[in-house]
Amino acid sequence: MAPKNVDVAVIGAGAAGMMAAATAGQYGKSVWLGDHRPNPGEKIRISGGGRCNFTNIHSRAENFLSANPHFVKSALAQYTARDFIDMVERHGIAYHEKKLGQLFCDHSARDIITMLVDNCRDAGVELALNTSIDGVSHDGGRYRLTTSSGVIDARALIVACGGLSIPKIGATGFGYDLARQFGHEIIPTRAALVPLTFDDDLLDQCRDLAGVSVDARVNSTAMGFQEGLLFTHRGLSGPSVLQISSYWQDGEDIAVDLAPDTDARDALITMKRQHPKQDCATALSKLLPKRLAQSVMAGSGITTPLGETPDRAIEALANTVNNWQVTPAGSEGYLTAEVTLGGVDTHGLNSKTMESRHHPGLFFIGEVVDVTGHLGGYNFQWAWSSGFVAGQNA
Repeated sequence: MAPKNVDVAVIGAGAAGMMAAATAGQYGKSVWLGDHRPNPGEKIRISGGGRCNFTNIHSRAENFLSANPHFVKSALAQYTARDFIDMVERHGIAYHEKKLGQLFCDHSARDIITMLVDNCRDAGVELALNTSIDGVSHDGGRYRLTTSSGVIDARALIVACGGLSIPKIGATGFGYDLARQFGHEIIPTRAALVPLTFDDDLLDQCRDLAGVSVDARVNSTAMGFQEGLLFTHRGLSGPSVLQISSYWQDGEDIAVDLAPDTDARDALITMKRQHPKQDCATALSKLLPKRLAQSVMAGSGITTPLGETPDRAIEALANTVNNWQVTPAGSEGYLTAEVTLGGVDTHGLNSKTMESRHHPGLFFIGEVVDVTGHLGGYNFQWAWSSGFVAGQNA
């Protein structure tokens, strides 16, 4: 069977891959898009509780982690959040802003998948699902893909295989293997935007508080986030913990401020003066949810009313509120991680085009690259932006 000749082959029918394939097709190129999974856009489908947090209106370079922090700027400028929103609106997809610039579909994440598949179809892209890639080679002029459905010869190859997060939907390290094959360095990978795990003592406390949520500021040595924190049977979770997981290092403490907009010491000392007969638990429940206040009090050893409690004991109590030191035991790993930190070293890529500096016509985009966004739609925006510029230039 003779090889199929195309201008552009794209490996990976996720967010970045479909964006790149459709863009290349819209620029008049013949495009083959392959994926080993039976359905396109599986990560889109499960994202945002099934509603897909498809972008963030505040997307900028500061919202991304990379060993090369300036790398994202060009792609984000060439294809902005507003550009993707315009596409969503043209397709009649209803959406809303949830908070902090996060945009979600009103109905279903499947609306985004349908839009991308339709764009690919309208651009003449050949979509090959349930298709494994058995090998990739380069003869100096074209890329040859040996697949389970035949041989594909392409002038350009776009690698959009994703990272290692959520293996149950088919995540593999294939993209990293390809990068190494073609001489690219890989920044060490680890799970990011992932729940952290904790020792038994903290777990016992968290189980008693399961379901309690607060707005909290969580700080590591490198970064801090003020968002929701949730106590669960598995420990601490919620957006603030997921965010800090991308920065937290093994063995490092994290500091949790359970009342980030309040100086707990000043508030409690003021209440001591104004209401000396009030018990400390009642006073603390004005700063924290009642169950959480009772838990903090139980660990404080304080049994006296405010007026009989020494200031130093109140200060220690306040420090627990505003500077609770917690040492995670680890993370839940790739099984539940939303994204993969690390990946193809961006120093080997052209930031304006996503093309390899080692092999003309070879492009790496999306999560396989060492670019990781904060929680809140930023990783999808990176997929759209990097996919667009690669599709344009392939």
